[in-house]
Amino acid sequence: MSGIASLLGWSFLPNVSPLSKQTTCTHLENPRPKQSLESDPSSPSSKQLVTGWAQTLYYGITIRAGDPKPQPGTPRYAEHRRRIHILVVSLYLLYTIYEADYELQRASSFYTDLGVPLNATEREIKSRFRRLAALYHPDKAASDADPTQVNNYFVHLKTAADTLSNPARRFAYERFGPDVVNWQHCKTIHDHVVRGAQIVVPYYAIAAAFMYGMGLLGYLDWGRFERWLVLVSVFTFEVHTITRPTFPAALDRFINPVFTSMLKRAPYLPFQAIQLARKLSLTVYIAFSQIGPLLSADTSGGQVLVGGRKGISEEVALRQGLDRLEATVHSLDADAGRLLETEMAPYAGDDVMLKTVRTRVKEWLVQNTIRSDPMVRDALGRSFTKRRVDAPAGAKGNR
Repeated sequence: MSGIASLLGWSFLPNVSPLSKQTTCTHLENPRPKQSLESDPSSPSSKQLVTGWAQTLYYGITIRAGDPKPQPGTPRYAEHRRRIHILVVSLYLLYTIYEADYELQRASSFYTDLGVPLNATEREIKSRFRRLAALYHPDKAASDADPTQVNNYFVHLKTAADTLSNPARRFAYERFGPDVVNWQHCKTIHDHVVRGAQIVVPYYAIAAAFMYGMGLLGYLDWGRFERWLVLVSVFTFEVHTITRPTFPAALDRFINPVFTSMLKRAPYLPFQAIQLARKLSLTVYIAFSQIGPLLSADTSGGQVLVGGRKGISEEVALRQGLDRLEATVHSLDADAGRLLETEMAPYAGDDVMLKTVRTRVKEWLVQNTIRSDPMVRDALGRSFTKRRVDAPAGAKGNR
């Protein structure tokens, strides 16, 4: 859910920092007319501030003292703005991937906690746990140690050993992570796979519904086909990973050997690779939304115009919106007319009944309009307040 929320925030986030009244930018995915960001100085985008600082630093390094700098509103300034913003967003997205990988490594795994390799046998795991239990058992803890922390760590080691010693639990842990420890009534590999599928399928169903809804609203137009391709690819990779008895070939033969030999770090487990794949897909979606339209943006007029709307005026965009609204109103009117004809079908051929229905409907419309009119209600209210409070029953007249 946090990933979807992040994508939603990025989808509505403005893209180019306001520097002058001449520099405007349309929303990357919004079909509404372009708006100047100068009117919103409190925009929450820190990327806009970084873009402005980076552009200032770039001019300070590349332009000699005394030489004129590009001014806001000129094509050269807008082009530099576009390129620097692409670089800033790209670097930040790469950092989010690194941060996700760092969090996975810091969280460690049952294998690293026990200090055993991924191909350790059940006998090796139990032997390793006995050695660790001799060191970290609560009865052997130092007198100044926190009993709660010592006990929790020992329980964690025992849970790790018990999980990896059970073939079915070990299979499930490698593919679904430590949450399998809390899965009750799962005994076999089939039980764990079914339980995991009940979590995976709704996740991608919600993601697909979110993308479809945002597409209908016009916020995910750029790279629409590529977005669905990424979603299907990640879903296929996850399904393949959780249903196969071995690790994915790319993970086992390429990624883990390279990372462990060059970076001296623990190898990825399948559930960690799945988490990184999800994070990478979200990064790609954000790149489609924030960077993609900027690649073909028009800066010839001194403005960063994106989304293939080069030089479009607000008047033209407004006219297009009004045309779409008018078409929608006509469609609703036609539907209402057909619905009314369907309701009146039982009275077809009966002129007296049709006349009665029309009269009653007209009276209801008139009365309902009068009663709901604010001026009529106000006049009635003033009239009631003027009536004599202490007048006897049937008395007429006001104070």
